[in-house]
Amino acid sequence: MLLEKIAVIGAGSWGTALAKLFGDQGKNTFLWGHRKEHVESIDKERENKIYLPGYKLGKKVRVTSDLFEAVSGQKVVVMVVPSHVFRETFLRVVPFMEKDATIVSAAKGIENNTLMTMTEVITDVLHESEGREGVWKVIDERACVLAGPSFAREVALETPTAVTVGAKNKDRAEFIQNVFSSEKFRVYAGTDVIGLELGGALKNIIAIAAGICDGLGYGTNTRAALITRGLAEITRLGVKMGASPLTFSGLAGLGDLVLTCTGDLSRNRSVGIKLGQGKTLSEILDEMEMVAEGVKTARSAMALAVKMEVEMPILEQIYQVLYKDKSCKDAVQALLARDLKAELEY
Repeated sequence: MLLEKIAVIGAGSWGTALAKLFGDQGKNTFLWGHRKEHVESIDKERENKIYLPGYKLGKKVRVTSDLFEAVSGQKVVVMVVPSHVFRETFLRVVPFMEKDATIVSAAKGIENNTLMTMTEVITDVLHESEGREGVWKVIDERACVLAGPSFAREVALETPTAVTVGAKNKDRAEFIQNVFSSEKFRVYAGTDVIGLELGGALKNIIAIAAGICDGLGYGTNTRAALITRGLAEITRLGVKMGASPLTFSGLAGLGDLVLTCTGDLSRNRSVGIKLGQGKTLSEILDEMEMVAEGVKTARSAMALAVKMEVEMPILEQIYQVLYKDKSCKDAVQALLARDLKAELEY
């Protein structure tokens, strides 16, 4: 099926980069933002000067604060809003959405109160709204996920990038694969939705830990160990929740983890660096224009680890630093002082 129109919900850096990607492919793209003055500025300047300065949007991208205009008639809706406002935003989208539309989550997080991933939130909202809004088609196959190492600025710059899309239905995953793919944006397809989502959400917490180590002045030995053991934690939880362990050696696992733990454009690593340098979390968040998903996800991920009875020591220490005022040095020491054990678990 030739897709000519697409809706992108969320005019932050990632949403803007994706809208630019689709527009440059020749698709009529609607980029929706919730703040009218911000939307008007993007439309006038053809540039998101707050979240993605320096990258012009083409004529195929229409910027709007009207959800009906953005969503009505679109066969693909891409949700690119932070996890803590994902549900309330999607609830507003649903009344205007086509009954057979495919919804792609490009957000990376776990909802705090329900411990749901974003595709689970999509499915939950569709089930809840079915009576009010009419009959939705194949609800449990409608939600897809986009995951993998992809800084918004580099995608906008057309730096060669590879990511993965996942859907429970293989045909739908391949449909979205074709929608997103371009000459410089290579997309793989898969069906391990929970694995892709957990990899994308949990790597942000490990990136905070990596930033803390950098802020404390530790070296590359420390960072390499942290990435490796962080991946072990993510895999442990993922497998317990039904994911394939192979997913975590792929783009949404190791790929995204390495990028976010080492890249200078990583907001989560930046939060960690400042924590390691002695700033408080409130001071850091006050200085930030954009959301560092790992901060909120640490809370829900900790609750999820407890619920699933999975040992995640790095996650636990980051949670203690963020929400229990534990010092960064004490957190590192607590990890090093743990009982000795075999590296690999069978």
